[in-house]
Amino acid sequence: MPRPSPSVTPPPTFPPKVSHGAGWLDHGYHMDVHSHTDGQLVYAARGVVATTTERGTWVAPASRVTWTPPGFGHSHRFYGRTDARLVVIPAGLCDALVAHPSVFAVSPLLREALLALTTRREARPGAHERLRAVVIDELVEAPERSLHLPEPRDDRLRAVTDLLRADPATAATLVELGRTAGASGRTLSRLCHAELGMSFHRWRTILRVHHALVHLTDGRSVTDTAIACGWSNPTSFIEAFTAVVGQTPGRYQAELRSDSE
Repeated sequence: MPRPSPSVTPPPTFPPKVSHGAGWLDHGYHMDVHSHTDGQLVYAARGVVATTTERGTWVAPASRVTWTPPGFGHSHRFYGRTDARLVVIPAGLCDALVAHPSVFAVSPLLREALLALTTRREARPGAHERLRAVVIDELVEAPERSLHLPEPRDDRLRAVTDLLRADPATAATLVELGRTAGASGRTLSRLCHAELGMSFHRWRTILRVHHALVHLTDGRSVTDTAIACGWSNPTSFIEAFTAVVGQTPGRYQAELRSDSE
């Protein structure tokens, strides 16, 4: 992962209710539900950010950036001591980007543009506007890499997902969870595909990866993280994490250490 340019200074402590800028946020820092008339990018140059809307939760480590279009109510929670970067995209420029909340891969150029846009003063008129144009161009070309955890509407399925959120490591099957929710495994499986757009196994895997990102950011070992998040062994955890995130947990931690040097 590229390191910040020498000309980009460390961000200051982040003030509350700011929609653009940079700052350090403590582990667990939470921004309540709010919305913007413009679009907003949230990038954790270090740490992890989770963005939640009525459609679910999106999680982004330092290799990804979250995008929230204008008008979407959303909240943020930050995990690990987070170098948070917030960038406003004026409403008139948002048509170039997708019309729904999402997460995008961060290229080296996009990372540098986000860092510069959130810390450098505008030395010459139009400098920030030109940097913002680079950001938009990069996002148009960037693949969506969504660690999206959708929210169910059905009360029975919501009861099951709430149980899993409370204990992601549980080995309970869908049938066993269904007994608590008052629904059969077949009914819940059908609801998963209809309301979540994925299988129960896929949803639980993404939930566990969300938790794994937080544990790894906190410095826990790959083995300890695998056990804490419900995998039977480190190998199966590494395979699942790599399939969802696009890099191994070891590589993810190595890049975190590199950025902190």
